[in-house]
Amino acid sequence: MKKTFIALLVLLLIITVWLLSASKSIQNTKIEKSDHVTVEKQTSPSTAVVVTKDLVPEKLYLKSPGISVFPVKIIQGEPFLISVDIGSGTSTIKNITFDGKKVGFLEYEKKVTAISGIDLSGKVGTFKVIANFTNGSSTEAKVVVSLRKKVEAPLGIPDSLGGNTKASQDKLVASLVTEKAALTSFPSATTAYWSEKFSWPVEKITVTDPYGYFRQTGAYSISHKGTDFEAKVGTDVFAMNEGVVQVSQDYSIYGKTIIIDHGLGLKTLYMHLSKSLVKVGDRVNKGQKIALSGATGYAEGPHLHISVWINNVSVDPMKFMDLFK
Repeated sequence: MKKTFIALLVLLLIITVWLLSASKSIQNTKIEKSDHVTVEKQTSPSTAVVVTKDLVPEKLYLKSPGISVFPVKIIQGEPFLISVDIGSGTSTIKNITFDGKKVGFLEYEKKVTAISGIDLSGKVGTFKVIANFTNGSSTEAKVVVSLRKKVEAPLGIPDSLGGNTKASQDKLVASLVTEKAALTSFPSATTAYWSEKFSWPVEKITVTDPYGYFRQTGAYSISHKGTDFEAKVGTDVFAMNEGVVQVSQDYSIYGKTIIIDHGLGLKTLYMHLSKSLVKVGDRVNKGQKIALSGATGYAEGPHLHISVWINNVSVDPMKFMDLFK
């Protein structure tokens, strides 16, 4: 009987110590209230304990926002997808940054999503992607960017642009600089027009010229910042996703060109067309027929040139489409 009494006293002492410890932990936690939830800030920057109004204090649920990047290893000229799973009941996202610069984000496949990329001649190394939350916490991931092997191939100037003369080469390069400056001068919408996967601009996908190599034209080395698809003159060309037509115009080098702004800095460009079926300001749907392919501008033959720009950085269209498989 005496042993039983002592055992009960020991058990009571243990319970009392545990309760005092729990009470002290809760008192030392900073409470921040909002209209919907009460968030208790902890020492970990990416972790919050959430107490909903309907729960009693002892029913605390740990929420850990996570960030992922796909792919985590890329080379110059490639894009990547950022996904943030904030979890139910956690704070909302304030901003997302890549290498210290803000990138736009939207909801895609039930996750907060952003797309960024590296220029063909961009910096190499390891860079941080950080998601900052309104409650002061943050979470981060890393992207490794490696050097792209330089590939060169000769490419002449068609007779329609003066042929292979020094004067034609100088004029070609000067025109490229002028036309590129004009195309990049248009701002992108601050909201996203798209919410579904991107689709191909032509029915038959045959690449005739890849992104990223350098064309030797006389004394100049001109980078090919797009992908050329096989397309006879008059082939149907489709919008790769929802957006607004920003450009529908003829250029001496790019030929008849359409630019669709998908918002948040993301644009698709369709070049060397024979006919445009849309005008500036038109809202287009994914898969909508917008043009017929051709061989206008600086083109040695019929094809469709596609470029994908992310904040005026041209990335590999094939790698961009890989993000949506």
